[in-house]
Amino acid sequence: MPRTVSTGDTAEPEDTVDRDQTLAWVRAERLALADFFAELGEHEWQVQSLCAGWTVHEVLAHVTLSSTDTLWGTLVGIVRARGDWNRMNADQARDHAAQFRPAELIAQLRESAGSARRAPGASPLDPLVDMMIHGQDVARPLGRVREMPAEPACAALDHVLRSPFYGARKRLRGIRLTATDAEWAGGNGPEAIRGPLSNLLLVATGRTAGLAALTGPGVERVTAAL
Repeated sequence: MPRTVSTGDTAEPEDTVDRDQTLAWVRAERLALADFFAELGEHEWQVQSLCAGWTVHEVLAHVTLSSTDTLWGTLVGIVRARGDWNRMNADQARDHAAQFRPAELIAQLRESAGSARRAPGASPLDPLVDMMIHGQDVARPLGRVREMPAEPACAALDHVLRSPFYGARKRLRGIRLTATDAEWAGGNGPEAIRGPLSNLLLVATGRTAGLAALTGPGVERVTAAL
């Protein structure tokens, strides 16, 4: 039987993955993502990512910031962005990208790979979700394939479905998700969608690019929700 997690409104247990294991996964993803970025050509840095308005260079800048965020810096950023979290992230990413060349940012990502620091209010699994999702955000527009290791991807999906931050509870209410490339299932309800872990994670975090490889009677409703 596949492992399962509910997206219902009833109380759910907190993430049960050992924190040392989570940190090891985050470190591995940061290093693998740094290797991915190191392979890109000069013409690829200004390609638009799946993050609206963000170039590949700016996504790289963003992922280097997850281990350096401070409460004060976040508060200042939120004030400057007039309370808009997404705008704050975009402003910070663009500012950081303007200060550093890709090679310098790749070095920063490698240097911080083992850091346990995370953004204020973030859980230990949020940096893992960040690395996995942003890896897809840049790989897919570039026509490249970035595989997701199954065990960390399952843990990331479990977390996204439980967390109020990503909007998955509302977006996927009444939908049952089943992975086609791992023993994983999540959500509950009469309608179902099936697909690779990477596509399910994209949809769970609000990215329409994940819809293409999904099948099942719930796809139409998820498409409308996105």
